[in-house]
Amino acid sequence: MTRPDISFAVQTLSQFLQSPKKSHMEAAIRIVKYAKRQPAMGILLSSKKENKLTAYCDTDWASSPNTRRSVTGFIIKHREYLVTWRSKKQATISRSSAELEYRSWFGLQHYSRNLERNWK
Repeated sequence: MTRPDISFAVQTLSQFLQSPKKSHMEAAIRIVKYAKRQPAMGILLSSKKENKLTAYCDTDWASSPNTRRSVTGFIIKHREYLVTWRSKKQATISRSSAELEYRSWFGLQHYSRNLERNWK
């Protein structure tokens, strides 16, 4: 089971792991309390037996209000099971959303090739 209902809050909170403040700890506790109150929320994964690797990527251009940096992310699934996912704030500021989409796609291709090599 995976929890898409809390993924945005967890991703936003994880940006402050290096120097957390009291407000970040309070937010983390709220997320944990929510997850404990809603144990049935989430997505149950299928038991289909197809041998297929699928990947999706997305970007959010200039999404960080503090730095105006963009966020890219991707997921890789084997069959219907989530194998890995990554969300990353970009180190450089992209000039356009097209440039950012290209960076996201390139990062996904690099990661999936390494995953495929190790999978065999």
